[in-house]
Amino acid sequence: MDMLLLLVIFAVFLALTFDFLNGFHDAANSIATIVSTRVLKPHWAVLWAAGFNFLAFFFFHLKVANTIGTGLVDPSIIDIQFILAALVGAIFWNIFTWYFGLPSSSSHALIGGILGAAIIKAGFAPLKIGGILKVLIAIVLSPLLGMVMGLFLMFFTTFACYRFTPKKNDFLFRKLQLLSSALISLGHGGNDAQKTMGIIAVLLFSTGHLGDTFYVPLWVVFTCYIVIALGTFFGGWRIVRTMGMKITKLKPIGGFCAETASAITIFLATFLGIPVSTTHTITGSIIGVGTLHGHQAVRWGTARRIVWAWILTIPAAGLVSAFIWWLITYF
Repeated sequence: MDMLLLLVIFAVFLALTFDFLNGFHDAANSIATIVSTRVLKPHWAVLWAAGFNFLAFFFFHLKVANTIGTGLVDPSIIDIQFILAALVGAIFWNIFTWYFGLPSSSSHALIGGILGAAIIKAGFAPLKIGGILKVLIAIVLSPLLGMVMGLFLMFFTTFACYRFTPKKNDFLFRKLQLLSSALISLGHGGNDAQKTMGIIAVLLFSTGHLGDTFYVPLWVVFTCYIVIALGTFFGGWRIVRTMGMKITKLKPIGGFCAETASAITIFLATFLGIPVSTTHTITGSIIGVGTLHGHQAVRWGTARRIVWAWILTIPAAGLVSAFIWWLITYF
């Protein structure tokens, strides 16, 4: 077995490690509200979310994978060193933010890793400004859209059910939260797993393993969905606590509205081929639901800490990626 093939296998393994950590790190997106509202116990919640992460295999086209693979930088500059640097940058930031319980974006860590490796290797020329702008706009719009939709869904749902007794409300929305959490898990699998697919596919393409045409092999699609589901299954409790308990206090009706608003936003982005942050979207939705109960209902100190983690994600992952690329090529 030659050295090139060994490096490709190692890079694919590293990409799947990122996919696993993506599920592990982002498990809170799917299960925080159903755990904090006590609809499901944590171990049943992660199993529920992991199952729907995998079922995304049957629902979504691979537009996000194509954006990651060919829509951000010119594929001609991508090689194994590039992929290794981008992945190490993203994985480092994921582990760093997981350790401190910060719900930052695995997606934007990967994008930061790609951009950092591209800039240090070839400058700004290979960057595809249109694709990057699309991602940057989504960084701003996805949490805002989630927040607005969460607020309006909470308002209209509360108005529609104001005649219900608290007991009836609680019973109804505990059931509906199973549906809304399934939808957000489906969206998470459909959008986030495709980012790893794009990385693996462009690696195989740049090393001549796909021929002259870029595409995502079926085995890559299947493997990425399985791995992100496993990551979700073993997901971390630290971020669940931040998302589900420290931003605002949620009841089942609020959890249902936050998850439904997030799922709609993520489904729309996946349909358009935009790699959005599930973390940003669900956080925005939770804040939107909380603000209906007044400014004091949202713990703005926690929210500010989260926003700073968002702002730092792309540059931090990019700097680590650039350093790793320099290290690999230097030695």
